[in-house]
Amino acid sequence: MNRQRVMAVGRPARAALFAAIAVLWLIPAVAAQTVIGQVEVEGSQRIDPETVRTYLTVAPGDPFAPEKLDQSMKALFATGLFADVALSQRGDVLVVKVVENPIINRISFEGNLRIDDETLLREVRLRERLVFTRNRALQDVDRVQAAYRATGRFNVRVEPKVVQLPQNRVDLIFEISEGPLSHIGAVTFVGNRRFSDGDLRDVIATKEHAWWAFLATGDTYDPDRLTYDRELLREHYLRQGFADFRVLSAVAELAPDGQNFLVTFTLDEGVRYRIGEIAVESDIANVDLDRLRALADTKAGAVYDVRDVNRSITAMTEYLGTFGFAFVEIRPQITRRATDRRLDITFKIGESAKAFVERIDIGGNLRTLDRVIRREFELVEGDAFNTAKLRRSQRRIRNLGYFAKVNIKTRPGSAPDRTVLAVEVEDQATGDLNFGFGFSTIENALVQISLRERNLLGRGQDLRATAKASSRGSQFNIGFTEPYFLNRDLNAGFDLFNETIKEQKERSYDEKRQGGALRIGYDLGKDLRQTLRYRLARTEVTNVQDDASLLVKSQEGSRLVSLVGQTLSYNKLDSRLSPTEGYYASLATQFAGLGGDTRYLRGEAKASYYTPLDEDESQWILGFRGRVGAITGLGEDVRINERFFLGGKSLRGFAPSGVGPRDAATDDALGGNLFYAGTGELSFPLGLTDTLGIRGLVFSDFGSVWQIDADTTGVTSSDGPRASVGVGLSWGTNFGGIRIDLAWPIVKDDRDKTQLFRFSLGSRF
Repeated sequence: MNRQRVMAVGRPARAALFAAIAVLWLIPAVAAQTVIGQVEVEGSQRIDPETVRTYLTVAPGDPFAPEKLDQSMKALFATGLFADVALSQRGDVLVVKVVENPIINRISFEGNLRIDDETLLREVRLRERLVFTRNRALQDVDRVQAAYRATGRFNVRVEPKVVQLPQNRVDLIFEISEGPLSHIGAVTFVGNRRFSDGDLRDVIATKEHAWWAFLATGDTYDPDRLTYDRELLREHYLRQGFADFRVLSAVAELAPDGQNFLVTFTLDEGVRYRIGEIAVESDIANVDLDRLRALADTKAGAVYDVRDVNRSITAMTEYLGTFGFAFVEIRPQITRRATDRRLDITFKIGESAKAFVERIDIGGNLRTLDRVIRREFELVEGDAFNTAKLRRSQRRIRNLGYFAKVNIKTRPGSAPDRTVLAVEVEDQATGDLNFGFGFSTIENALVQISLRERNLLGRGQDLRATAKASSRGSQFNIGFTEPYFLNRDLNAGFDLFNETIKEQKERSYDEKRQGGALRIGYDLGKDLRQTLRYRLARTEVTNVQDDASLLVKSQEGSRLVSLVGQTLSYNKLDSRLSPTEGYYASLATQFAGLGGDTRYLRGEAKASYYTPLDEDESQWILGFRGRVGAITGLGEDVRINERFFLGGKSLRGFAPSGVGPRDAATDDALGGNLFYAGTGELSFPLGLTDTLGIRGLVFSDFGSVWQIDADTTGVTSSDGPRASVGVGLSWGTNFGGIRIDLAWPIVKDDRDKTQLFRFSLGSRF
């Protein structure tokens, strides 16, 4: 009975206890769910309070939820506008206190001698009137340091300094301690058995520092250059048959002196392979597989060379392109035979359809008109695609000399059988302002100024003027050429000239020429061109010395020369201005006697050949040039001022008119009716940076001039060859080309006149 009462009394007591606990637990929960009545912003100066409110993730009417308030604080910091943010609750008011980041008034650099302010400003991201943050400033410190390290200065120190200004503004100053250049102290290789360290050092772009190589740039540490070196090593080994070659690592460590880097390449050469079987498979129907196989630039048994594979693909692609296949994909499938170290190569030609030219897009020509470029194309819209014509078109555009770069790419057109030719060019200076200087122990200084614009008003017209003055006389020429006369492939132009040539030292007379010429040229076929010209000139032999040769005195007086001529030329050079490969031949003939009072027949042939001696095809260039000529009078002797003379630039090592028939008594040069001259020249880099454009030259000139048809009594003449050897230097500077030649005659006659040194300087605009 008592137990039941107790139990009955106990149930209400426990219920009351649970209710009390629930109330105590709900009190903070109810308090936490207080609703935000309004949002007050404190501390804002430049930034409008309403703008601050828009960054919040809560708004009036939302509860004071801790997670929401935390998100709002993060959102405000993420704007980068505030250095500090605090959120607090005052009743139903959410108070947002902010401290704004300052605004940058000015950015400057101190201590930078090697890199100018303008370059550094392009590297940093902060700018005037932007918000300053410490984090952004430190990021810009890293960027400035990276700019210095790219120049080889790895000991650079950069410290940002902030100068406080009124109105919450700051000046940001980067204090720079540049430090010395971090040179490459040593380059070593590990794992190389086939090639020595010295051989591999010649392959890579990174070079060991040497005090005498003060113009070199490869002797400073550059991580990007090391990446490039890995590829150079890989290409080198692939050219030598090592198809499995790998660069395991390329590590640069700072030497204990803290100044130089020690670079180590770890290599896995693998084994050397030779070519096994060669096959061609094609998904294009009716293709001559035997012809394609013959185009493969590699033979079974030869050492594997990746360049041969690439050249084979190029040859096959161009061959198929002549049949209209613009987008041919040729993949070499290589099968290794490890037992006999052979590589079987199968060239797989994917399926492709013939294509037609949909359109030609031209870009990059800021000065040159589109039509000047289009008229050099052998393809027009609607033509069947042809790689041979496309290649010739690219060469024709490059030979204009108007552009530093010419790239033509094929892109898919609006249909599978359509292609777009995208032409991208880069304008270069087409105006030449040349100054020439010459010195010798025989003649005084010579000054020549020539002005030429090869792309007048972007129309492709050629205008030139030359003025020369020296102790040997004066000369003024002006000429104009319209390359597409009457909107046809006719090269037409005119020339005017007025020349006074003082030949007192060599020939004991002066010569004057005044007149003009008309010319027109046209194509006879691919790379074959003919030019016709008519010239009318009055020539005069004057100021003959009293003690001159009788043969010279007999030539005194003036003549009117009216002649017609033609030049037939065949041009296969890769560049008309700076050839590195190909050949050129021309034959010029002239007939004087179409009116006037002088009659003769003259002919001259020229030829040149250039070939690269290295894989780069632009470094070591071997060139040969030759000329041969003859002139004969028609019913009269050839006058002295129409004969051939050799020397000076036409035969280095000899003075102008320095070789050939001479009067034994007066030593006057008489010229000759027959001549030949030739040059063999090797042009090569000097190991300096390519941007300097400095190249060395080794050359040998040879030639001879002989035979006159006047009375040869008292004339010394030798038809034997003359020859010279020499060295030179060419420098394509920003203000023009400099050429220095030193030549020594090695085969000469006792009466020949020599000249050791020649110098010329030119400028371009």
